[in-house]
Amino acid sequence: MSLYYVQKFLFELNRDAEMQARYATDRQAAIEPFELTEEEQAALVEPDIGKLFHLGVNGQILMHFAALHQIEWQDYLQRMRDGIAEHGPVREGVYAMTGYEGTDAHAKALGQETP
Repeated sequence: MSLYYVQKFLFELNRDAEMQARYATDRQAAIEPFELTEEEQAALVEPDIGKLFHLGVNGQILMHFAALHQIEWQDYLQRMRDGIAEHGPVREGVYAMTGYEGTDAHAKALGQETP
């Protein structure tokens, strides 16, 4: 797993208009210089917000990537929830270190109903 390189790619993509143009033209070529697993590459090319969140991508970085793909805020949040439901808890990164299992699990632990 190369979470560092996924986040490095996203950080650069979120801030560099030239990289955004390369990504828009050929997503696979844009991610080529980064040391990514096939799973990570597929999630970035798709784009699969839920999988990226499951892999441990920081939500602050991920929300800009979602906006680049014109994913509305509520859909972005739902895709993260779906990623946890489909793939399981966050694997790595700050969310994994805190034991974060998603908003539904958190609400349940607090005795709250989820939408």
